[in-house]
Amino acid sequence: MRTEPTWRIPVGVLALLGGLVAYGLLIARYIAPLIASWPTLAQLPLYVALGLVWLKPMKPYLRWMETGRWR
Repeated sequence: MRTEPTWRIPVGVLALLGGLVAYGLLIARYIAPLIASWPTLAQLPLYVALGLVWLKPMKPYLRWMETGRWR
């Protein structure tokens, strides 16, 4: 465990928030109009998948925030 604070954690959290906002805006701008006419239960699996897909790159990103290395 590290004992001193590092600049990567606050910068990483701010970048994560900015990335999630940008991702959400892209989904709202481009995907939502395409599927707006679908029944609600047909939209649900797509939104669940889109809500989970951003988790895939989180492990290396969080590792970088903690250690400074991507691998």
